Amino acid sequence: MNRFELRLVAWEMTRACNLACVHCRAGACADPDPEQLSFDEGRALIDGIAQVGKPILIMTGGEPLIRPDFFDLARYAIKAGLRAVLATNGVLVTPEVARDIAAVGIPRVSISIDGPTAESHDAFRKVPGAFDASLKGIANLKSAGVGVQINTTITRRNRDRLADIMNMAESIGAEAFHVFLLVPTGRAKDMAGEEMGPEEYEETLVEFYNLSRSSRLETKATCAPQYYRILRQQAKAEGIEVSDQTFGLNARTRGCLGGLSFVFVSHKGELQPCGYFDVQAGSIRKSSFKDLWENAEIFKNLRKFSLLEGKCGKCDYLRFCGGCRARAYEHTGRYMSEEPYCAHVPPSVRAHEG
Repeated sequence: MNRFELRLVAWEMTRACNLACVHCRAGACADPDPEQLSFDEGRALIDGIAQVGKPILIMTGGEPLIRPDFFDLARYAIKAGLRAVLATNGVLVTPEVARDIAAVGIPRVSISIDGPTAESHDAFRKVPGAFDASLKGIANLKSAGVGVQINTTITRRNRDRLADIMNMAESIGAEAFHVFLLVPTGRAKDMAGEEMGPEEYEETLVEFYNLSRSSRLETKATCAPQYYRILRQQAKAEGIEVSDQTFGLNARTRGCLGGLSFVFVSHKGELQPCGYFDVQAGSIRKSSFKDLWENAEIFKNLRKFSLLEGKCGKCDYLRFCGGCRARAYEHTGRYMSEEPYCAHVPPSVRAHEG
């Protein structure tokens, strides 16, 4: 098996959105960018992805349901052999839209919920009524037989509500709960003061681990590669073997997947390691998806773990974590520098310092 097999592609279908979230990676706006990929270019992108493999295609935005050709593109992706899933804020998911999502063959929809109450969620979304509308969208999806995943971005603003949000996800019948640790890009640059420090990250991820162990939900931490170190440290302390039977997909995945098994495609067709990592590998308008994925310099560098700097390069958990390359780039301008918000000190570093 190819060590860097493509397993996940996130396609930002549009930057247009019906909300104005304070933590938006894209800095989305009300109107579509005239430079976004056309319907034909979208089909060409799908064909290019299918030439490389059969990954999960995350159809995201902005708000992808704003695109009038969304269902045609989803149908085309599924026919090409990709497992298409939808990432939405849920506000536009009426009963009719939910039935269309089911009919086209999308098995799971992720909906972002950032607080357990209307007051806390709507403060992130900047649109009154967003929370109630998203819950209605979730109910409509469940009625149509579509699986629901709740995504939550954690900041200092809502970290003390993590358990409440997770309990709510269980109570509304979600299948999965994924947390995202804030990366201050796009509009979220204005929230830099709400980004947690290393010790807060550590405490929050330990709490997430403990909550996950007692939950029926499938759980995953994203933009938090440290979690896959913490999971192993906690499991070892508890005498639990990390395996598919004990931790499911979390036992097999790695923290930072950008450029390794995951790639982000912008609304204009530019490839990046992830949506928070604003360095372009190239554009499908100028090169093939396959050529970019296999040969772009940034992807080649990310696949050389020997290039990792500082304590990341010396870390005993390197193959499980890798540090957040987007945070490293935002803080230093060098994407292979050490993760700035990791509290772990590798034994080799500790011995040198001692």
